[in-house]
Amino acid sequence: MYNGKYRHIRRRHNTIKELLFSGIIIVDYVKSKDNVSDSLTKGLSREGVERTSKGMGLRLRTSQHDGLGVDEKLFISLLGKWDRNERESYRSHTTGIFVEDERQFQRWNDHHLLQLRQDFLRLKDAVVVYTMHPWERDARLFNEALLKGSQHHILIETACTRSSQQLLGARHAYHSLFEHSVEEEIAFRIKTPERKLLVALVSSHRYEGPRVDNNLAKAEAMVFVNAIKNADKMKQLVEEEEIVRILSTRSKLRLKAIYDHYKEITGNFLDEDLDGDLTLKQVVQCLCAPQAYFSNILISSLRLDVEESAKDSVTRIIVTKADDEDMKLIKEEFQSKYGTPLAAKLKEVANGSYRDFLLTIISKSD
Repeated sequence: MYNGKYRHIRRRHNTIKELLFSGIIIVDYVKSKDNVSDSLTKGLSREGVERTSKGMGLRLRTSQHDGLGVDEKLFISLLGKWDRNERESYRSHTTGIFVEDERQFQRWNDHHLLQLRQDFLRLKDAVVVYTMHPWERDARLFNEALLKGSQHHILIETACTRSSQQLLGARHAYHSLFEHSVEEEIAFRIKTPERKLLVALVSSHRYEGPRVDNNLAKAEAMVFVNAIKNADKMKQLVEEEEIVRILSTRSKLRLKAIYDHYKEITGNFLDEDLDGDLTLKQVVQCLCAPQAYFSNILISSLRLDVEESAKDSVTRIIVTKADDEDMKLIKEEFQSKYGTPLAAKLKEVANGSYRDFLLTIISKSD
């Protein structure tokens, strides 16, 4: 007897029996707990999703901001082999990534689409920044920080951790690229009390020799002691002319001596007593203890729940410090402070060629 149902039974069962009997295919029984593809076809518990994802070599996403970069080889090995039905199944069972409208049309969630594009661009951006002339790179960092408005820390990092010659080169590059000076751009775009200090820092040309006058360093440490003790609520510390003068003109060795004398006088570290003024705190850390500052930024950025701007800090710090002695100090500080090597943390969080590129860069200082 023939009917529509029998036709489907014949196709689904009899054909498979014939293929099995002829030895064309072999069907192995796989227990559900061992079937790593279950998460693509059915709803599983969190434990099940974690287990199957690990079995496929996937990292479980805990948020839309999870991980840095893309594991390109894994994408190719999995997605490249999927046929139309498997891609349809993937869209149907990943409702957080794909959304279905009233017309039953499955489309990308715009936020996830943007996130994926940003992850694919991460390697490109790292390579572009790494191969730039350092002067152009720093000039573009200045410009990007100013255009985005709220990234004073990038201005501070760049101005305070470069040599006088490097900073002068970045200012020349800024002239060529943007046809005006970085100083006038800061003065025009920043209207807050930090403006005077930031202009002074980017235009600084510090003495870089070995000589330090400890008596003067101690006297200038007292300038900070008195300024913090007598801080006027009507005038912020960052506006104090003597503070701006010392931070923007003294050599880094002199500033480190001031930092040490402040600790001897007060029993506290200077940056700790500046908790109420983030700009001054960042300036002091970048000038006096850059490896500690950068280690702190890296550990904060190498998490699975950080925002996109924080992730960008990983590329910026590793790529811009690649050729400096600072990278070795940053790695030593990172391991001492957080109990794990920077390379191990990168392997844990970053993905694919982006991860491999950063690991190659930091290995140069081994």
